Amino acid sequence: MIRHAWIGAHADVTQKRQCVLAGVSRTTVYVKRKPVVFVESDEVLKRLIDEEYTRHPFYGSRKMVVYLGRCGHWVNRKRVQRLMRCMSLAGMAPGPNTSAAHPLHKVYPYLLRGVPVVRANQVWSTDITYVRLARGFAYLVAVIDWYSRRVLSWRISNSMEAAFCVDCLEDALREHGKPEVFNSDQGSQFTSVAYTGVLNREGITISMDGRGRAYDNIFVERLWRSVKHEDIYLSGYATMGELMVGLTKYFAFYNTERPHQSLDNQTPQEVHQTSSGGGAMIVDKYRSQERFPVALRSSGNAVGEVRIEIEPAIQKAKTGAAPSSCEKLSAT
Repeated sequence: MIRHAWIGAHADVTQKRQCVLAGVSRTTVYVKRKPVVFVESDEVLKRLIDEEYTRHPFYGSRKMVVYLGRCGHWVNRKRVQRLMRCMSLAGMAPGPNTSAAHPLHKVYPYLLRGVPVVRANQVWSTDITYVRLARGFAYLVAVIDWYSRRVLSWRISNSMEAAFCVDCLEDALREHGKPEVFNSDQGSQFTSVAYTGVLNREGITISMDGRGRAYDNIFVERLWRSVKHEDIYLSGYATMGELMVGLTKYFAFYNTERPHQSLDNQTPQEVHQTSSGGGAMIVDKYRSQERFPVALRSSGNAVGEVRIEIEPAIQKAKTGAAPSSCEKLSAT
């Protein structure tokens, strides 16, 4: 290696002659030596990725690259993707659209804006959410009672067919009676003849969210947030069987043990059975709130204290006229 140091670009002696005089091969001189680059340990990066993913399971490789950079570890996205694959980690990217409407199905108007819900079984609602599994995916549907937030029935499926939604509805009706109003989004499962036929058979008034109005069904959306952040993301279910067992335990906990701040720290089952301490109302901030001077929560015998007249809205829905945001409210 000392002889290589003798060789340089001298004008009077060629490098070929210098190699002969030094007794070294020209090949070893002409080869460009790669600079020594410090390669950061993958184990350090894996530890940081694992800690951040536990806190934010929705982070994918892009956000993880930004996070590592802020921690002083400048790595490219391909390396992060490789490490996350080795750790079997994947960001919770948005799933497919679960609310696609069918062009031939009848869509019903929304009847609940500004209407206070003051008793159990007054309003039920349903929705579907996408669940990513380690070995595939699943769809989860649930029916909840707005007054108590109780999950009345739920089902999982690996397809978006209406059958498992109808089965969930039939189970809720069989176990808990029937509501006065049933609300859903405009997804093809809920606008199908099979689904609306069950509601019409039972004489239940049908209400559907307006397009782009996610807050019209906010109570189910809030349920999905709790289910995913408190169970699904933490458990990392791999198969449908594991998901079924895990959700059975979670929904039992959700209904009977988990206190709800909006219910004065009561459980949904307690509120549903006593019809005290619950309540709900979708307020339209773009309309005058003076028309709805009632509290969101009721106490005691709520059925005898407040009377809600939604018959005008129901009649308008049957005749095809657009309903107002709320119909007449009077206290008895």
